[in-house]
Amino acid sequence: MSVGKVVGSFAEAVADIEDGATLIVGGFGLCGVPEKAIAAVAEKGPRELTVVSNNCGVDDFGLGVLLANGQIAKMVASYVGENSIFERQYMSGELEVELVPQGTLAERMRAAGAGIPGFYTATGVGTQVAEGKESRELGGRTYLLERALGGDFALVKAWRGDALGNLVYRDTARNFNPLVAMAGAVTIAEVEELVAVGELDPNQIHTPGIFVQRILQGSQYEKRIERLRVRQA
Repeated sequence: MSVGKVVGSFAEAVADIEDGATLIVGGFGLCGVPEKAIAAVAEKGPRELTVVSNNCGVDDFGLGVLLANGQIAKMVASYVGENSIFERQYMSGELEVELVPQGTLAERMRAAGAGIPGFYTATGVGTQVAEGKESRELGGRTYLLERALGGDFALVKAWRGDALGNLVYRDTARNFNPLVAMAGAVTIAEVEELVAVGELDPNQIHTPGIFVQRILQGSQYEKRIERLRVRQA
């Protein structure tokens, strides 16, 4: 049962994600990952997915779960170094990979949400990133044309949200999530705390509800540390 933008379960939230869909997914490393929505996609089982995210999680967490299930056909990311399954699938030809400079990836998502079809950037000029792309001289410098990058669905994780879809992220968990929320035709937001409309300070909202179509509260979030470093006593 749904009330406004609030949906009753993660299974309901991802019910119309079908084979061949493009998913834009928030998170950076293991921080701010929409793990419950990803788990629901894994349970539903759509295949041949194109997934756009900063990275592909680790072997047993986040997007790594979809990868291990063989559900991802193409990964668009800026960093892929923490996942051995990713390495194996890429080297065997099972997985198509498009590597995008991190800032360019972020701006391509933002452009999709802002209705900007493309933009010029100097990042990648003279490298493999430039292969097959239009270039232009502006002000005596060469720039590449990069195209907006949106998707059928966006999955984001926020700290707090309300029934209108307004979202607040916490600290570094904010990362790619606000940009991802802009880039999906249908944005699914999972939050740690769902509050009443009016409880969020309008001046503190990071993602306005206009970008969010479905929202629900998760529980028992796993607070992983990717690489623990401590100082010797």
